[in-house]
Amino acid sequence: MKVPEKLLEVLKNDGVIAIATLGADGPHMVNTWNSYARISENGRLLIPAGYFHKTEANIAVNNKVLVTLGSSKVKGINGPGTGFLIKGTAAFLTAGPEFEATKARFGWARATLAITIDSATQTL
Repeated sequence: MKVPEKLLEVLKNDGVIAIATLGADGPHMVNTWNSYARISENGRLLIPAGYFHKTEANIAVNNKVLVTLGSSKVKGINGPGTGFLIKGTAAFLTAGPEFEATKARFGWARATLAITIDSATQTL
């Protein structure tokens, strides 16, 4: 899937990312910052993971994720501010070029959360 230009613009601005997974004991959410995330050459959303232990355990059983992200600084559909709902599949990487690039930028990262985007819908 081609990542929308507006989503790329959101990632360049201040904002928060929420990542939802589903485990045996129900839904779980974690947050990170837009400035931590990047889009890989093949269009995956890459996020450094310092903790995210519950997220990792959930993904080991069910790799489907929902992600929301936004920024008040990017023009949206009806005015200032926009956001996206991303649906995708996720994996934790602890080796390879995507992990190494993440680790070089964020020394504290123990893994890279790599999300293959199935859909990205602008919500604001």
